[in-house]
Amino acid sequence: MTDIGDTLPKVTVKDSTGADVALGELKGPFVLYYYPKADTPGCTNEAKDFTALAADFSKTGTAVYGVSKDKPAKLAKFAAKYDLAVTLLSDEESDATEQMGAWVEKSMYGKKYMGIERCTFLIGKDGKVVQVWHNVKVKGHAEDVLAAAKAL
Repeated sequence: MTDIGDTLPKVTVKDSTGADVALGELKGPFVLYYYPKADTPGCTNEAKDFTALAADFSKTGTAVYGVSKDKPAKLAKFAAKYDLAVTLLSDEESDATEQMGAWVEKSMYGKKYMGIERCTFLIGKDGKVVQVWHNVKVKGHAEDVLAAAKAL
């Protein structure tokens, strides 16, 4: 599980165009937020909240990336549908998701299954994790992350 002070794993994911993105080579500061599934209510609201604050994140020099297991084509459709201003990344193989500690056992109606935990990582200029949020509640979360980014 990735924690404060860690660097990101040396894994490659895809962006919404299908191009490779090496997580460990992204330049900070940036936000990496994990969400379960594109175009579902909570995930849509979270993406819209980060999009609404995109100009404020940009003023701090902080990029915002959202990661799920959705295919790049689905991410492109999701971004276009809601005019999202965040970069969406696809981790279909779960390599990054597992190494970051975002692939967890979940439970719904008594049934246990594996899925993505809604969590967020703030990465500093040096490429190290400076803050982690687990079990994120969407309402107000983007504002909390922005406040932390401003404090860098």
